[in-house]
Amino acid sequence: MVAGLAAATTSLLAACSSGQRQARTRLPAPPQPVLTPSTVGLDAVIDLSHTCQAWDFGLMRSASQIMAVLHKATEGGDWQDPTYASRRQQAEAAGMLWGAYHFGTHQYPGAQQAANFLAAARPGPGTLMALDLEPNERNPRNTMDLGQAEDFVSTVYQETGRLPMIYTHPTWANGGVYGRTRASLGAAILPGSLLAACDLWLADYRMQPELPMAWADKGWRLWQYAGDDSAGGGGPFGPLSRAVNGVDRCDRNLFSGDADALYRFWLGNGANA
Repeated sequence: MVAGLAAATTSLLAACSSGQRQARTRLPAPPQPVLTPSTVGLDAVIDLSHTCQAWDFGLMRSASQIMAVLHKATEGGDWQDPTYASRRQQAEAAGMLWGAYHFGTHQYPGAQQAANFLAAARPGPGTLMALDLEPNERNPRNTMDLGQAEDFVSTVYQETGRLPMIYTHPTWANGGVYGRTRASLGAAILPGSLLAACDLWLADYRMQPELPMAWADKGWRLWQYAGDDSAGGGGPFGPLSRAVNGVDRCDRNLFSGDADALYRFWLGNGANA
């Protein structure tokens, strides 16, 4: 009888164990969190240039909830975006915040580039300004260097009392080799430098962006998370660059805060707010 009971117990335990294994295999895998831009910041800022077709800023504001536009104003020391002024009028008439950026090059001194930028951008009290510091893919030898970038920022500050934002990629800002041309800034932007005093407009199309070391303690204010590159360089969220009403394509940016904070930051003009 004892032997029979032991055998029955062993069979029961084996059955229970088998049932537990089957139950475990039937349990669904826990859902993986889905990263979307809206879970990280306020998805309400775009940037444009003359290469984009923009026809209705009212639609951008009302249908796509875009609150702010950064538009290319200048490149180098002599080129000005021909669409800048008219689009500024349209965007501001639609109730949108306005900003201007300059694409830095090596051909002209930084101070001369700043003069060109200020003449074309005509920044008002509510205009956010930015320096686009990245490799010049079309002409690598015409890429702005650190000294020119510092001269640009210094001149803008002297003329306006405000620091522009710095648009850059973490690898580029850290002095690493970057892009198709395998170019390099030559040295890293250092914490405590003039450039590091500017607010960061981070360009990084990966799902988890990296902070350049110069801004490791400050973080980013704007993160360009999706680009309008039709060749597929816009990152995992690239399709969103074509999802804004009133424009064929645009770069998409997150702001590190809510709508009220965006207005305070923008109208306070960034780093000096």
